[in-house]
Amino acid sequence: MISKINKSNYGYLFIAPFFIGFGIFGLIPILYTFYLSFTKWDGFTDPVYVGLANYSRLLHDTYFYQTIGNTLIIWVMSIVPQLIIALILAIILNEKFIRGKHFFRAVYYFPHIITPITLGVMFSLMFDWQTGSVNKVLMDLGIVSEPVNWFSSPWWSRTIVSAVICWQYFGFNLIVFIAGLQSISDEVYEAAKMDGANKWKSTLYITLPMLRPVFLFTFITSVIGGLQLFDAPLMLGDGPNNTTRTMVMYLYQTAFKNFDYSYGATVAYGIFVVVMILTAITAKASKLNE
Repeated sequence: MISKINKSNYGYLFIAPFFIGFGIFGLIPILYTFYLSFTKWDGFTDPVYVGLANYSRLLHDTYFYQTIGNTLIIWVMSIVPQLIIALILAIILNEKFIRGKHFFRAVYYFPHIITPITLGVMFSLMFDWQTGSVNKVLMDLGIVSEPVNWFSSPWWSRTIVSAVICWQYFGFNLIVFIAGLQSISDEVYEAAKMDGANKWKSTLYITLPMLRPVFLFTFITSVIGGLQLFDAPLMLGDGPNNTTRTMVMYLYQTAFKNFDYSYGATVAYGIFVVVMILTAITAKASKLNE
């Protein structure tokens, strides 16, 4: 029996709030930002149309290229350990003999619900070279003889920023990996066990290949989210010679600290293009279309 589809127009009333909200708070600001990118506007006077001058300036802006490099370096330094730790813990916590697995899953997920600003402030205090707890612990253990000024080194600064991001998001990826592991049928492992496969071979030849769609999901979302880093790096500062200044931090400083809203709008669209290109490259490299 084929049920009749209700084509009443009243259904549009139920979905209208979403589209109205998106139009007011999403689409209109996007279009207005695009308009501003063709003007000269400091936020106090009327915008003056300047054509493609802001985009020409962006193409020759060495600071913008530096922020692209900084963002990519920090993203790579955070995503690699993040996925490795999440995968290893997911495989361990998916074992039936592990007790208290639900407790550990909640504990590892906990940093994800803390705001990035809070994490940034916390790590900033921990690694403060005069009063930070990290230096005190290292000196008590005899590893260093005097306090280390972590934020005076470009690579230590990037490492700390990467550690904040890794710590915040590995719990989320852990839960995603566990969901992927639980979708693999036990019959596959039982068949492999009957063929003589041990735990290591089952992980290598069954678990990892069957988790490929989950890997793709985590990787693509990490690319999109990782290239928009802002909150936590902002709390930790720009680093020596702006080595931890990300693309979104540059947008924020240009628009809201230097009051150059029109060029900030142009930077926003530059970031959009960078994210779009890298996401497309990632999808192509991972053969997502297949």
